[in-house]
Amino acid sequence: MELAEQIGGVVINADSMQVYREAPILTAQPSEADKARVPHLLYGNISARKVYSVGRWREDAALAIAQARAMKRVPIFVGGTGMYFMALTEGLADIPPTPPEIRDAARALLDDIGVEALHARLTDRDPVTASRLRPSDPQRVLRAFEVFEATGRPLAEWQGAPTAPLLKNAKLASFVLDPPRPELRARIAARFEAMLDEGGLDEARALEGLDPALPAAKLLGLRPLQALAAGTLTRAEALDGAITATRQFAKRQMTWFRNRMPHYIWFDPLVSNIITQYRRNTA
Repeated sequence: MELAEQIGGVVINADSMQVYREAPILTAQPSEADKARVPHLLYGNISARKVYSVGRWREDAALAIAQARAMKRVPIFVGGTGMYFMALTEGLADIPPTPPEIRDAARALLDDIGVEALHARLTDRDPVTASRLRPSDPQRVLRAFEVFEATGRPLAEWQGAPTAPLLKNAKLASFVLDPPRPELRARIAARFEAMLDEGGLDEARALEGLDPALPAAKLLGLRPLQALAAGTLTRAEALDGAITATRQFAKRQMTWFRNRMPHYIWFDPLVSNIITQYRRNTA
């Protein structure tokens, strides 16, 4: 927000969970005070009970860029979803939309036979894509199955031919905030304590019964907090489960960033701030 104030920017969400309107606390979305301070786009704009993908986000991001330009402001994309940044800078596969009847049939099949059996069927049809997916991941297995059923082509084949990136030929300043691991672990723990105090349990309770194949079902901490709401976990047990899952995710996330974003400017936000880094790297 300080950077947006300094350069006349608009903050645009690039986090796959902060798009869901039912979970502003659990996804740590900007507060109303934050939004009043500087413009924010693509936060809380989608129902958690809807299918939302990186392809859909790319379409929304294109509109957000146009909106920022109409406001004569600099787009500042902020978030932790690496594939969203890849859509901006490297492009995405141009996969045709899945017809509703195929999506509904695939979802019904998943409900009937389970994710591991659906993965086995995907292996018969599309062994290359299936080999890249965990048999226990309903969201990605279902998506790959739908794509093959709808197009007759493997998802891996579609992904091998990306479209032009949204920010092709744009002048970019790209950063990864890389705090020390002990600080990150402490902030993760403090975050969940604060979420419970601020009403995160009510949000988890309201999302009870969410289809596990939906992207929002991957929301960090959702299952432990729902178990707390149901009385099957204590507060301490739920916090421990949510914090552990988030720390594990953060470790995988940083590994992904190191592999895919080594050319970004990496810095410790406890030592240097984004405004200094921005000025140093855009002079």
